[in-house]
Amino acid sequence: MSTINHDLTQIKAFIFDIDGVLSSSTITLSSDGEPMRTVNIKDGYAINLAVKSGYTVAIITGGNTPAIQKRFERLGVKHIYMKSAVKKLDFKDLIDKTGLKHEEIIYVGDDIPDYEVMQMVGLPVAPADAAPEIKAIAKYISHRNGGQGVGRDVIEQVLKAQGKWMTADAFGW
Repeated sequence: MSTINHDLTQIKAFIFDIDGVLSSSTITLSSDGEPMRTVNIKDGYAINLAVKSGYTVAIITGGNTPAIQKRFERLGVKHIYMKSAVKKLDFKDLIDKTGLKHEEIIYVGDDIPDYEVMQMVGLPVAPADAAPEIKAIAKYISHRNGGQGVGRDVIEQVLKAQGKWMTADAFGW
């Protein structure tokens, strides 16, 4: 049973911000000032399963570190937008490349840079600790904080609604 009040059978794509969504809002900095993120392994598993199950998965982030690129490429993500200054422009590029319809997309964001894209998709989602402005436009607010399984929460509910959870694809990386 889904806790998301939306027709999840229409979803074909997941787009995620990184900082505050797939990683915590608090970031450790290395001695040379580079951000060092912690990611949730269950989010990673769910993202990989979504890719293997035929969904489009994308990252649109203002971050720009090689670790982000490597992590999500290894999970099978093909659409990774780094250093995204205006996220709606990268969203438009993704739509142009994939042919997806706005109503088929979930976007998970936590702060003001995500606002415009969240208004453009069928199902805008926010972590429990998102900014108030983001929570106000989200159609679903996860019970999970950023970096604590928000991706898994959303992907699992969609795959269950579409009968793609616990299938043969689920048992392996």
